[in-house]
Amino acid sequence: MTFHRRYRLPADRMTVAGVAVLAVLVTVAILAPVVAPHDPLAIDFPAALSGPSADHLLGADQSGRDILSRLIHGARAGLLGPLLVVTLSTAAGTLLGVLAAWTGGVLDAVLSRAMDFVFAFPALLLAITLVAMFGPGLTAPVVAMSIAYTPYVGRLARGVALREMSRPYIHAYRVQGWSGWVICLKHLVPNVVPLILAQSAINFGYALMDLAALSFLGFGTQPPVPDWGAMINEGASALLQGAMLPALAPGAAVVITVVAFSVVGEGIADRVSGRER
Repeated sequence: MTFHRRYRLPADRMTVAGVAVLAVLVTVAILAPVVAPHDPLAIDFPAALSGPSADHLLGADQSGRDILSRLIHGARAGLLGPLLVVTLSTAAGTLLGVLAAWTGGVLDAVLSRAMDFVFAFPALLLAITLVAMFGPGLTAPVVAMSIAYTPYVGRLARGVALREMSRPYIHAYRVQGWSGWVICLKHLVPNVVPLILAQSAINFGYALMDLAALSFLGFGTQPPVPDWGAMINEGASALLQGAMLPALAPGAAVVITVVAFSVVGEGIADRVSGRER
């Protein structure tokens, strides 16, 4: 038992650190107008590409806009988009996965093949297609990523639901005369949700990375609205002039956030697996 605790401690500390990082990011995003030292859209050409100083803690970009302020305000778009993607894909994936497992038969086969088809379709290609149809912005990429991420959740939900259905408590409730859908909603779904939450936390990080990539390519949030992906694109030209922070700062923000969500997701999965053992 002592060895087990010593072995688990580093993972627990990593999870706590990940939660702390995410708590800070969410707080900063919510309080962005209060926390940001400058207007993220204010242009100051004399300060263009200036390094860190008392007035600009992370320097200024090529238009003289404060990088720290844009980074703080960019956290809103950086977290809102993935939140919508994860919420929509988790709800749809859980519904489809549990429905497929519980009903079985033809419906299970149809839903499983449909999820396999969507899973095989490149998410970025789907997003670019929708952007071409409806124009750039946050809506089309969020819809596309929600569709693309649904099979990840759906296949997991189906697998966990099938495992739960084979356990004795399901048969016991049936013998007691409980309605099938009451058993499913009241007893099976709550046992499926913890692993779904773990997968959703990991998906959040990947969705953030994909949406940042779309903004980098010009298909997502459009300048001058602060967005981490768009900031990396805008800062790329500054690299040729020796200024690294305009691209490095938002890039680091993306990496730190993705890693934090992955660590938290893995921590949730480890705890759920530990309880099941």
